Amino acid sequence: MVNSVIDYYNKNAHDFYNNTVNADMSEHYKRFEKHLILGSRILDAGCGSGRDSLYFHTKGYKVDAFDASDAMVNLSSQLTGLSVHHARFEDVMFEDKFNGIWACASLLHIGREAIRGVLQRLVDMLCKDGVFYMSFKYGNMVYKKDGRSFNCYDENAFSRMIETLPELRILELYKTKDCRAGKDGEYWLSAILVKI
Repeated sequence: MVNSVIDYYNKNAHDFYNNTVNADMSEHYKRFEKHLILGSRILDAGCGSGRDSLYFHTKGYKVDAFDASDAMVNLSSQLTGLSVHHARFEDVMFEDKFNGIWACASLLHIGREAIRGVLQRLVDMLCKDGVFYMSFKYGNMVYKKDGRSFNCYDENAFSRMIETLPELRILELYKTKDCRAGKDGEYWLSAILVKI
């Protein structure tokens, strides 16, 4: 993840936190959790506000979380009571294997030239039959805003990218409206995948 993206989240951490911490993710949790058992180990990859880590932790899952932004690590640690790790996708490595990896709106800043390597790193930390949730802004394009690069996928582009990772199989691929206030007309592509 490039420094300009990390700088953005460090400088705008409180605004980002306030805009995302109360977003209703219940539909996505339900789709993800049906593939897990109570007590499963979950990695929240690029945890942002810590909203999802807190949910999974209170539901009885064993949660590890990381984020590339120091400021977001501090805020998410305060929210969850967990020891959130400071790491970038390109550098993170846990020795434990996870039953689930949750990457909500976090991989979208990884460029198309680097996404396969980052996903492979995460897949290597996933147990066989483990489940992987990820989401991207909807569309087959790359654009820049506020110093951040956004890597967006539609169903076809996403499926082609996943074909380069033979250990992953798509279970669900679905489009939803952005659930944050003031984001009318914006859509996301979410995916539930399994490691085979």
